[in-house]
Amino acid sequence: MTDKIEIIDKKEIILLDQIDKEKVKSQIYEVRGLRVMLDSDIAAYFGVETAALNRAMKRNIKRFPPKFCFQISREEYHEILRCQFGILELEQGKYSKYLPYVYTEHGLSMLTSVLHTDRAIEASILIMEVFVEVAHYILQNTPLLPYEDLKLLQNKQEKLSDKIQDIEKNMVKKDELSDFMKLFDTGIRNEEILILDGEPFKADFAYQKIYGTAEHSIIVIDDYLGLKTLRHLASAKSGIQITIISDNKGKNPLKLTEYNDFLKEYPDVKINFIASLGRIHDRYIAIDFGRENEKLYHCGASSKDAGRKITTILEIKGIADYRTTLESLLSNRELKLNL
Repeated sequence: MTDKIEIIDKKEIILLDQIDKEKVKSQIYEVRGLRVMLDSDIAAYFGVETAALNRAMKRNIKRFPPKFCFQISREEYHEILRCQFGILELEQGKYSKYLPYVYTEHGLSMLTSVLHTDRAIEASILIMEVFVEVAHYILQNTPLLPYEDLKLLQNKQEKLSDKIQDIEKNMVKKDELSDFMKLFDTGIRNEEILILDGEPFKADFAYQKIYGTAEHSIIVIDDYLGLKTLRHLASAKSGIQITIISDNKGKNPLKLTEYNDFLKEYPDVKINFIASLGRIHDRYIAIDFGRENEKLYHCGASSKDAGRKITTILEIKGIADYRTTLESLLSNRELKLNL
């Protein structure tokens, strides 16, 4: 059995080595103002059938908002075919009668959380590198873009570069990823979630999964904030009321300009900031506070640093004991972010 696994891994490595970045660039299209790839092209690189890739997306549809993945119209598909072949021949039966889905770089990244293969993870890293190179090209060759649009594009590119570096440096092994996915496929219930030193990839999944369970509200109590804190919260369902209680401490506290840039990228996410007024030490996450399905988690580290050291997220059963304290903190004054 071991020999068989090793042979499969070697084949996958050979296939990945043969990925032509220039070809990938030609498979990135602009649709609805977003850079996207067709589901069939991604599936080929991931080593799965297109139908299987889209089924995995639909089974986890809450992880794929429209800014991550959407089905294109027939007109948009025809435009892509024109880009591919120059001339579009609309002969009956020549092209698929099913309109494809397209994925942005964020959707591509999320696919690695629902497709449990080394090849999908490694292929996504190579493809995201191409997305970054395309962003660099636009920055270098479109000097007439309005300043604010140029700044936003540069900010997105920098965030994507950081994300790729994190994945490359801290990508989990095949057996580790399998065990970790089993934990989250069954949902977060009473388990203690252990995040090991140097594994931010697992840490991101942990926080995104917790926030994704919220149906009405999320309260984050943490004195140390960063852009990573906000990116985790972006995985929450649309319309969720999000509150952060914090004094925004640290050497590099979250800035108002960073928050505004985040809102441009995620306009559907709105966050209410409340000052903790020096009253908190530990970190907590309250999900749907005050409702029947409410949950409270104690976090050993700030989410912006999760995965850098050994830490634990633990569900607290006696949430009633914290009710008065939470209500008191929610009545504090507004936290103002500095420029």
